[in-house]
Amino acid sequence: MRAALIAQQFDVAGRLVTVESTGEGNVNDTYLAIFRTTFSEERFILQRINRHVFPRPELIMQNMRVVTEHVHRRLEDEAATSDRIWQLPRVIPAKDGQDFVIDGDGDYWRAISLIASAHSYGQVQSVEHAREAGFVVGQFQRTISDLPVDKLHDTLEGFHITPLYLEKLDASMATPEGQARLKSSAEAERCYRFIQARRDWCSVLEDAKARGELALRPVHGDPKITNIMIDDATGKGTCIIDLDTVKPGLIHYDFGDCLRSCCNPAGEEVRDLNRVLFDTDLCEAIVRGYMAHAKQFLTDPDRHYLYDSVRLIAFELGLRFFADYIAGDVYFKVHYDGQNLNRARVQLKLTESVETRETMIRRILDSC
Repeated sequence: MRAALIAQQFDVAGRLVTVESTGEGNVNDTYLAIFRTTFSEERFILQRINRHVFPRPELIMQNMRVVTEHVHRRLEDEAATSDRIWQLPRVIPAKDGQDFVIDGDGDYWRAISLIASAHSYGQVQSVEHAREAGFVVGQFQRTISDLPVDKLHDTLEGFHITPLYLEKLDASMATPEGQARLKSSAEAERCYRFIQARRDWCSVLEDAKARGELALRPVHGDPKITNIMIDDATGKGTCIIDLDTVKPGLIHYDFGDCLRSCCNPAGEEVRDLNRVLFDTDLCEAIVRGYMAHAKQFLTDPDRHYLYDSVRLIAFELGLRFFADYIAGDVYFKVHYDGQNLNRARVQLKLTESVETRETMIRRILDSC
C-alpha cells in the first residue's frame, strides 16, 4: 500500500502498525497512521495534497510551517495565564528534513500531529458549542494577528474575491450552453434575478480594501464547524484544524464564513428551503465568543463591515454554486442533476434570511 510506504518516510519513532483511510475530507486523501515502540504509541494524520485544488503544494506547506511555529510560540508564552490548554497541529518533518514527501507520481504527502482526546462535529450542537466555536476562531485570529502578512503565500488567488466569481458567471452566461441551463429551470431564473439585483453591492469588501479601510492579514480561510476541535474532557474548544487555506486575506472572510456555516442548522444540502434560516441565537453566541479575543485586534472599520461580511459570504457561496451549475458542474462534485442549483438556492435563501435580520444582527455586533 502506497500510504504505508510513504508513512515510514516521516520522522516518527517506532515501527508502523497500520495506515487506514479516515474517509474524511473533501479535498485531500486522509489517513490515520499508527506507530509503536516497546513502550509507547504515536498516531498522526497522513495526507496526500490535492494538486488540482492546490497546484503549488510546497507553498501550502511553507505557509503551514510559518503559521504553526508562530502560533506555538505564542501559545507557550501565554500558557501560564490561559484558561485552557490551546493546541494547534504540528508539521512532522520527513526523514530528509523536508516538510513533505513526493511519491513516484509527483504527489505531495505530509504528516501532521493528531489532536487527541478532542473531536469536531458536523453541525452546531448547542448555543454553548456555538460560543466555543466563536471563541476558537477569535483566538486563532488573535494569535496570528501579529504575523507579517508578507511571510505568507497567496496559495488560492481570487479566493473570496466575490466580483471575480461574478465574472465567471457572466462568462458562462455568454455561452449557448449556459443560456440553455438558465432557461431550463424557473428556479435557475429566480436565482439569476436574485444575483443580478445585488451585482453592484457584492464588491463591498473589495471596495473598502481598495480605499484603505480594510487591510490584508493572515486568515484561516475555512473556519467551518467541522474544523473546530472540542476537548472531550472539558467541552471547551481547543484548536482549529485544516490549515491548507491559511493565506493573506480579510479577516471578514473568516468571520462571515464561520457565521454562514454555523447559523443555518438546516445545512447546505437541504431540499426544503423553508428550513433555511439564519439563527440569531447561534449568531449571538458565536459573536460573543469571537469578540472575547477579537476586541484586541479589530479596528473600527473592521467592525463596521462585519455585518456585510456575513451577508456577503453566504451570497458568494450561492453565486459560486450557481455559476458552477450554469457552467455544467465543472468544479463542485455533484451526486444528482441539479445539485449545484439546489445548493445555490440554499445559500441565496440564507442570504435573504440574513438581510431580513439585519437590524437584529447589527444590534448583536454593536453590543459585543
